[in-house]
This record gives sequence, C-alpha cells and structure tokens, in this order.
Amino acid sequence: MFTWPVRVYYEDTDSGGVVYYANYFKFMERARSEWLRAVGYEQDVLAHQQGVIFAVRSAAIDFLKPARFNELLHISAAVTHMGRVSLSFKQQVSRMIKGDDSELLAVGQILVVCLEARTFKLKLIPSNLKKDLQSAG
Repeated sequence: MFTWPVRVYYEDTDSGGVVYYANYFKFMERARSEWLRAVGYEQDVLAHQQGVIFAVRSAAIDFLKPARFNELLHISAAVTHMGRVSLSFKQQVSRMIKGDDSELLAVGQILVVCLEARTFKLKLIPSNLKKDLQSAG
C-alpha cells in the first residue's frame, strides 16, 4: 500500500477548522498521482508519449472522523482491481498521532479509467504500463 503525507492547511478547512469534505477527494488524488510517479510514470509524459490519461469514473467516501487544521495526515492508495481499461483503488485517510500510531478518518473507493488523451474515449491500459502497475501492487 502506497502512502503519501499531507499537512492540513487553513485553506483546506471550513470556518470551524475542520477539513471541508471535498478536500478529501483532493488529498486522495494527490496520493494516486504520487503513487503513479513512484511507479515511474508522470501523467503529462503518459499523455504526450503514450496518448493516455486517467480520469475518475466514480468515487465514494465514508467519513468516520474529522481531520482538523494543521494535522499531519497519511493518505494511502492501493489498487484492488485492475481491468482492461480501469483501476479500482481503496484509499484511506489517517491522522498521525504519535510515532507510527494513526487514527482512521475516512475510507474511499475510487474507480479510474484510462482514456485516449485527444478524444477522451476509453482506451486499453498500455501493456507496458499495466505490467509496471501490476508489479507495483
């Protein structure tokens, strides 16, 4: 499971200092982008060299506890299923407490599809990319 740290900034919160619900989607997007980068792929390079982009097809989040201003969060991303044109992710948002201890705040299920960069039509995940993504877990 890939994990990416995110600090909660004032701009991420509502007037009560609680992370605004839509920002969890942004945090999860960052973690998926950083996961892809860690596997060795930049999204802009994929678009230009292989003609593919990834887009969210569906997203659902269960909010368990609130994240607050200035907390350090860890956002995880794990592929749960890889299809011919899609990737399903389970993502979690956890608050770091002390040392390696954490508290689960939200769980998301995100479906991402592979699209042809120019037409936005569904496209098979290129075999070299699929192989590398499967190796990354």
